[in-house]
Amino acid sequence: QLQLEESGGGLVQPGGSLRLSCSASTKEYYTTAWIRQAPGKGREVVSCIMSGGSTAHYVDSVKGRFTISRDNAKNTVYLEMTNLRPEDTAVYYCAARRFNVCTSGASQYRYWGQGTQVTVSS
Repeated sequence: QLQLEESGGGLVQPGGSLRLSCSASTKEYYTTAWIRQAPGKGREVVSCIMSGGSTAHYVDSVKGRFTISRDNAKNTVYLEMTNLRPEDTAVYYCAARRFNVCTSGASQYRYWGQGTQVTVSS
């Protein structure tokens, strides 16, 4: 059974950077996404990475600012966030599915971490 644990969130000023990490409990390679949820908002799939490293991006406002990557040797997926904006404030979750294809539908990811809070504010 896959377990995921996020880390790296926190409070950052606009224009700042954060690197989120998602550690997996097994070395099995899953399709993994970063999904965010702002207060009172629905879940939004931001970026996804497949086991072989192919990526998909679903939020226009983060393109060019966020980069998803994975280090399979460390069982870890990362989200590098730069030039952060207040609109990026949300709980960020990593989530995974067994099918080797990314999807923008949050409900299609079976395994979820507990989430890490990212707050962008002056």
